[in-house]
Amino acid sequence: MRIELEKRTGVSNLFAMLSPLLALALTLVFGAIMFALLGKNPFSALYSFFIDPLLEVWSLHELAIKAAPLILIAVGLSICYRSNNWNIGAEGQFTIGAITGSILPVLYPQWQSPMILPLMLVMGAVGGALYAGIPALLKTRFNTNEILTSLMLVYVAQLLLDWLTRGIWRDPAGYNFPQTTAFNESTVLPEILESGRAHWGIVFAIIAAIVLWFMMRFMLKGFQVTVLGQSPRAGRFAGFSSRGMVWFSLLLSGALAGLAGISEVSGSIGHLQPSISPGYGFTAIIVAFLGRLNPLGIIASGFVLALTYLGGEAAQLSIGVSDKVTRVFQGLMLFFVLSCDTLIIYRIRIRFGRGSNSEGAA
Repeated sequence: MRIELEKRTGVSNLFAMLSPLLALALTLVFGAIMFALLGKNPFSALYSFFIDPLLEVWSLHELAIKAAPLILIAVGLSICYRSNNWNIGAEGQFTIGAITGSILPVLYPQWQSPMILPLMLVMGAVGGALYAGIPALLKTRFNTNEILTSLMLVYVAQLLLDWLTRGIWRDPAGYNFPQTTAFNESTVLPEILESGRAHWGIVFAIIAAIVLWFMMRFMLKGFQVTVLGQSPRAGRFAGFSSRGMVWFSLLLSGALAGLAGISEVSGSIGHLQPSISPGYGFTAIIVAFLGRLNPLGIIASGFVLALTYLGGEAAQLSIGVSDKVTRVFQGLMLFFVLSCDTLIIYRIRIRFGRGSNSEGAA
């Protein structure tokens, strides 16, 4: 007996569009079952998780803060995945962007100038791009799998951040806490409104999503991404460079992840510390697929996944569940997104018997 996936002919566009909504509904159903097994009221738990955080102005600001890095990272990853380059190391690029962007406020804390914040943002984006350039170089030069190299580099970046904040960058007046000196006023990303903490990072994220949507929809580079992702041979026949696309997609995604990193540190935290992310780089993978790898769809899915972080914190206080519940919800969502897409595009066939040699060869 063997199980085969046979591609369906004439896949319904309606089902393809409804796939993320179906995945979200299944996530809610199985999440309710999980809460029931934990001895919690499923309706109260889901209300605390997904509705309660939307009822206060301050929590809407917090939602925007958590959505900003998810959207920024995910729109860059969408270009990678649509070009068939699998960058899994956005978390590391996020971390390196935070480190390189923090060089000026950490090493030159007395420097106050209108130019320092733009320089920090540029340095963060450049740092993330250069770090993503490592798996790009290894893939184009040695044909190394970018999934493995980008993922392994995440842990290198995290260890570097830990070493800096506990070592040479640690604040000498910080009572031995592992963190750098606090950023001065000119190096902090300003808030958008006076009613909460939401900063300009969410504006950067939405602008990036719109720009990349425009590129994919109306520009030749977007056409190259699509063609090389769906049919590399056709792309090469048209004169498009596969190696060039590896560099373009990885550097772009790394730059956006690095920008997200320095925006998070400058806008939300105010200093470097050993932990600056609850896993934004990995969660952004779910955001990208839930948004159908469409930059505009990623804006909506970014807020949905940000709600799982904020709702998870609210649920811990209101119903007393573990913070691991957030991870479970995110994992369920990714599982159902991929499962729904697979079952819509492919048909599962179970074949019995050994078959002929020609069938086996095929």
